[in-house]
Amino acid sequence: MNLALLKTYAEEVETELDELLQWWITYTIDEENGGFYGKIDNDNISTPHAPKGLVLTTRILYTFSSAYQLTKKAAYLSMANRAFDYLTKHFLDTKNGGFYWSITYTGELLDGKKQIYGQAFTVYALAEYYKITANTKALALAKGTFTLMEKYSFDPLYFGYLEAFSVDWKLKEDLRLSDKDQNEQKSMNTHLHVVEAYANLYTIWPDETLKIVINRLLTNFKEHIIDQKTSHLHLFFTAKWEVKSTVTSFGHDIEAAWLLQEAAESIEDEAEIAIFKTIALQLSDATKKGLDKNGGLWYEYDTTTKHWVKEMHWWPQAEAMVGFFNAFQLSGDEKYLHHSLQSWAFIKNYLKDKKNGEWYWGINEDYSLLQSEDKAGFWKCPYHNGRACLEIMKRIKLHGNHPV
Repeated sequence: MNLALLKTYAEEVETELDELLQWWITYTIDEENGGFYGKIDNDNISTPHAPKGLVLTTRILYTFSSAYQLTKKAAYLSMANRAFDYLTKHFLDTKNGGFYWSITYTGELLDGKKQIYGQAFTVYALAEYYKITANTKALALAKGTFTLMEKYSFDPLYFGYLEAFSVDWKLKEDLRLSDKDQNEQKSMNTHLHVVEAYANLYTIWPDETLKIVINRLLTNFKEHIIDQKTSHLHLFFTAKWEVKSTVTSFGHDIEAAWLLQEAAESIEDEAEIAIFKTIALQLSDATKKGLDKNGGLWYEYDTTTKHWVKEMHWWPQAEAMVGFFNAFQLSGDEKYLHHSLQSWAFIKNYLKDKKNGEWYWGINEDYSLLQSEDKAGFWKCPYHNGRACLEIMKRIKLHGNHPV
């Protein structure tokens, strides 16, 4: 084992974390209207009147809370406080419970739907914020949102979670998370982030009912979401878990590899931990089919049409850094460390904006920049890349104390 290589990796991502978060501090704060700008382009120019989304706000809250927990830098706590205050003042539905999907640039209600994906990220972020502040309101809101999700979204007949509800928690006809998604009652993506959120909540609130729910979610993945033959994730389902998609999302495969293992570890279920360690390696191996010769990870592949979406977006590369490093920790096989390092090298070479900061959204097959995409926006947040840096830093520190 080349410990010097790991030391360099950790130092580089620590520097990257500082640069990323400083970019968000410098360019995203909306001093005039509060919160954070809803859209910033590749030249760091904001669109002051762009709507502000729940996902952006909660991911800022999560990332800066997590970064403060590790680094204790006061500027990160300040950003986390700002995100929490804005979230609870403008996104919280005090009448119906839960959190609105989007608001105007001035903080007025724009879309009040209760997208379960968004509720999950709120729970995830509030739990992380509680870890650094012991803010009782944050804990109460996280627990309350969990209760609402279980009351309205949980399917007691077939298990799992339905996708989207109106402002007053009536099931919507249009369940899609975004325009590119299928209008189906259940999705892999929502379930992945629900179990991620619940696992984080359990670390601060070890409630027995919550533990049962996490176990049930892990069973959903084992029985319905992970393809037993290919070890890829199915993406969309009917309420009865009938598969309605033929697309492979490599970024989600590698993200799920380590997040599901982490969820099993959070509830200290030894049997599930053993199962999901094996699954983590299976998902990591399946992900390798999407790797480019230069270490980048392609976006999607349709198994029916044989069509590749040969774009390389920022977030699958960030998740590959963590997922492959996790596989290296599990197996001791340095081929996985190589893939993690290749992902990081790819990011540095092709996605990191060395002039204006942060990472580009992505590149095309010919390595040209994807046009008309945000540097920060409704979906482009510091969560994937910031968390990847934090995870690698923590894992290498642990690795140094407990060599494989």
